[in-house]
Amino acid sequence: MPNGTLFLIPVPLADEAAAKSFTPYLVDTVNHIKEYIVENEKTARRFLKEAGLKTPQSELVIHDYGKHNRDAGLKEFFKGLAAGNDVGLMSEAGCPGIADPGADIVAEAHRKGIKVVPLVGPSSILLALMASGFNGQSFTFHGYIPINKEERSKKLKDMESAAEKGKQTQLFIETPFRNDSMLQAVLNTCKATTRLCIACDITAPTEFIKTLSIAEWQKQVPDLRKRPAIFLLFHA
Repeated sequence: MPNGTLFLIPVPLADEAAAKSFTPYLVDTVNHIKEYIVENEKTARRFLKEAGLKTPQSELVIHDYGKHNRDAGLKEFFKGLAAGNDVGLMSEAGCPGIADPGADIVAEAHRKGIKVVPLVGPSSILLALMASGFNGQSFTFHGYIPINKEERSKKLKDMESAAEKGKQTQLFIETPFRNDSMLQAVLNTCKATTRLCIACDITAPTEFIKTLSIAEWQKQVPDLRKRPAIFLLFHA
């Protein structure tokens, strides 16, 4: 029996963003699939409901791939695929495998010769890059940068240098409760002429995306507490 297909199913980045996130093909796919590998079962079930799932949720098989369940190995997640069943992989928000532990599932699927199909959906990284006005042909996503003040300052200077010398957009993130301290570090470390884009609450009703020079940001520092944000540096 041939293996099933692993579908990578994007989910909304924010509450009240379902209409912006789900394509007709995605809706058809979730109504075909009966088994899922998810980062958080509770939110995954809510996303499926928002997407227009018609299958009774009691009939679904859902594997929780949360941080407390990753040490048990991946074998259990692939039994359905090996039996010929199509399976959906869902992140907590955005696209599976992009700044997301689901990449390990995808890598294992390739090792097992399982077909992987990515579905169209929202990626906060790409949406922020699109809206920044920065170089979209050469860019680096650094994920989380160091918390230590000296290490963080060095990393920011290294990114600023890459942005200036290589004309390469530099993207990074921080946990929402540390956003304000991160922003202050950027404003204290980077050159006045370096440009910074802050993309916050992407796709939410409170979405905020703005690009200014460091000098301009220093005159109007936004409050980013508890708001998911992406920071982008560039030097034209």
